[in-house]
Amino acid sequence: MPNDQSNLSKILVAQGGGPTAVINQSLAGVVLEARKFAQVQKVYGALHGIRGIINEDFVDLSQESVENLERVAETPSSALGSTRDKPDDKYCAEIFKSLQAHGIGCFAYIGGNDSSDTVRIVSDHAKAANYPLRCMHIPKTIDNDLMVNDHTPGFPSAARFVAQAFAGANLDNRALPGIYLAVVMGRHAGFLTAAAALAAKFPDDGPHLVYVPERAFDQERFLADVKKTMDKYGRCVVALSEGIADDKHVPIATKLMAQVEKDAHGNVELAGGALADSLTKLIKDKLGFKRVRGDTFGYVQRSFLGCVSDVDQREARAVGAKAVQYAVEGQQDGSVTIHRSSGNYAAEYKLSALADIAGKTKLMPDAFIAADGNHVTDAFRDYLRPLLGSNMPEAARLQRTPVAKILKP
Repeated sequence: MPNDQSNLSKILVAQGGGPTAVINQSLAGVVLEARKFAQVQKVYGALHGIRGIINEDFVDLSQESVENLERVAETPSSALGSTRDKPDDKYCAEIFKSLQAHGIGCFAYIGGNDSSDTVRIVSDHAKAANYPLRCMHIPKTIDNDLMVNDHTPGFPSAARFVAQAFAGANLDNRALPGIYLAVVMGRHAGFLTAAAALAAKFPDDGPHLVYVPERAFDQERFLADVKKTMDKYGRCVVALSEGIADDKHVPIATKLMAQVEKDAHGNVELAGGALADSLTKLIKDKLGFKRVRGDTFGYVQRSFLGCVSDVDQREARAVGAKAVQYAVEGQQDGSVTIHRSSGNYAAEYKLSALADIAGKTKLMPDAFIAADGNHVTDAFRDYLRPLLGSNMPEAARLQRTPVAKILKP
């Protein structure tokens, strides 16, 4: 039987990798768009991603009301549950076996780099078996590191959180001056950390220093940057990616950890506060400053309920709906990708080859990183600003009109 569009009576959707604030918009987009096509009779959801497919832990999303789907869409985190499993060829063969047994005609997987690679491998198995399975990757990652895409659903909302969090930290730091640094998610790509730069409104606002994995991190140069900022402003706010590394690409965090652990994907575990704690101690020991505070944002930036980007919501819904449209109307598997139109900001959607996205990582372009490597450029600010959505809060300042001194003129 040819691998065409004739078997689309059942769609299976799953969510993989780290949750985001808008991943359920993509889920709702799949389910609601599928209801527009008479040939689609059922939409199933796999609980906890591809692991749920292996275990046949499916739920019938066709039974969900529109009202409840819309409420879920507004709710962050993965409504179906997620997984960190990274399947090899054998694992994907089991995924395909389960899809085939249930007569699934379209497999839609919402996820990032590794999820797109899973879709690619499952697609290959379907083609080898001559089974009519449409395989669609729906983009999702707060890291914003998917190739081909201008940006990725989940990133704008996380960036909005990071920008607002640093705006608040800057206000605190201005009231009680000192050194504040916070570590932001980003193993290889620094987009999310760079979003902290959008916190600044006034010339002396933090973050004063921004360090991303795309540039080698040197501890001595870092200390010099901090001292120079303290000399200029009397305070210093720093944003750092968890994945900052030295010129030999060794993560700074691993140099400071007594024991290195790896996840199922083979990545060094960078979670926790070791990097922030070690750098604050370094500043105290080497520079002698006493008021130094380090934070690690961790999971809080992924599914924060209070500051979701409306642009991100719309686009996350759209990529889910587009996946169904491409599956029903098209003749090929692929990944839905977001592209930026010229002129005023608008998103355009295309179906791109899985091989162009699967397992690859997009890094920040040089044009987004300041020449000295410790901040971002206006080009990055222009890139990110329209993605953050409407009603971004802004800080205000008193005029502070001085009154003449009498006792101490």
